[in-house]
Amino acid sequence: MKNKLSVVFMLGIALSATSCATIFTGTQDAITFSSSPEGAKVFHKGIEKCTTPCTTKIPRALGKQMVTFEKEGFEKKEVKLTKTFNAVTLLNIILGGAIGVGIDAATGSLTKYSPKKYDVELQAKP
Repeated sequence: MKNKLSVVFMLGIALSATSCATIFTGTQDAITFSSSPEGAKVFHKGIEKCTTPCTTKIPRALGKQMVTFEKEGFEKKEVKLTKTFNAVTLLNIILGGAIGVGIDAATGSLTKYSPKKYDVELQAKP
């Protein structure tokens, strides 16, 4: 009886500690950036990620996420990355995993970036 109770207890801990969205969808998304004209550098949090046209991974976060496009001779352009609710998180709620929901929140996996492609028109400096 004690052995069965231990197995049930461990199973309960395992289910409540799952962080489904983090495990199944990761903590970052691959996003494609393009610009007109091409050749703009894409920055996220001040770090150069790539030069357009390009695809790069951007870490998920609950707060507002911005990317900046810069090209010599053109105005700098900031773009807010939009997000949607990551439905995989519902698995934590269904399985009763409050700890898992907390992990998903901490890693930003409660949300995912949508759309996954951004096209930016840069304006020439006067």
